[in-house]
Amino acid sequence: MDVDAGLAWERLRASRSEPPGRAGAGARRKTFASALEQAEQMFRAAAVVGPSTRPLQVFYGLSQAGRAIAAAAWQLKSENWRLESHGIKATGFHKAFADIEVRTDPPGSQGSFVRLSELLQSPVWEKTPVRLESLWDTLPVNLKHPLTGGNRFTPLFADHEGIYGEDHPLVSVPVCNLPARVLDAGDRLALDDYLSAFPKAASYDSYARASAEPDALPDFTRYRNGRGQLQMHWRMPHGGAATAAERTEYLRSITRTYLGNTYFFPVIAPLSRELHPLMAWWAVLYVLSMLARYEPATWAAHISIDGSRHAVPIERLLERAVAELPTVIADTLDDIAAR
Repeated sequence: MDVDAGLAWERLRASRSEPPGRAGAGARRKTFASALEQAEQMFRAAAVVGPSTRPLQVFYGLSQAGRAIAAAAWQLKSENWRLESHGIKATGFHKAFADIEVRTDPPGSQGSFVRLSELLQSPVWEKTPVRLESLWDTLPVNLKHPLTGGNRFTPLFADHEGIYGEDHPLVSVPVCNLPARVLDAGDRLALDDYLSAFPKAASYDSYARASAEPDALPDFTRYRNGRGQLQMHWRMPHGGAATAAERTEYLRSITRTYLGNTYFFPVIAPLSRELHPLMAWWAVLYVLSMLARYEPATWAAHISIDGSRHAVPIERLLERAVAELPTVIADTLDDIAAR
């Protein structure tokens, strides 16, 4: 995915002369400016170091950006914008990389992960562990980089550019990156079973069929990598015809936007809804930073090109974090300040 981190940092630097939202004055303004400065310096430092230490700079850069987001948030009144502690924990570093367990502090607590998750309508899950692999798979950047050979639930790209211009009661878009196992089965049962992890996508009205017969199979298009797509349709809530702009807005309401694109993100057990992309990045990078900081020998083993199957995927993830997260941060800040 082609993103310009430099342009994103320009957007963020430009925001500091006239801070958005509640960050316009006082302690919130000072925190907003200082936190963004620290975030940028952390990310720029991360860009010139290797994977041994890169998780530390990237995660703490993201953490400081989170403080700026909280300072600007209209919803966080009084002193609620001040973030205390991480609000997230990782255990099981002795286990396989994919099996590391992640937990969060309870709702309403002041930790960064919890407070920002609630601000972004993203779930927390307290004492029930979530495996790193499940969190890893929610990031679009990891589509081609599984941690194990198990069945995965990865984000589905809903191509909003495919919405046609004429008024219509259906939102019709290609839903991309369906896994090979769905296309191999080729029927509605397999499609619905997979979409059960995507509740908002599962509410579809219909889809393109391979023929005009009422029981015709879904008309999947297969990519060379085995994955594929399907033209799917959702009915507008009011049931009547809607403009292209209205249908695009409705699509955005049932998806999450990531780097300007719309995705259906999976709801992983035991979460109540899908993670906001910023918080998915946060959770994964937190784990990597804790490994690098407190378990350096274990971390060195995970990133050993000669000994670990995860080394290259980890390297790529960290490279994309430096490239993509500045835009995710800027977009999230714009969204929060506009509410």
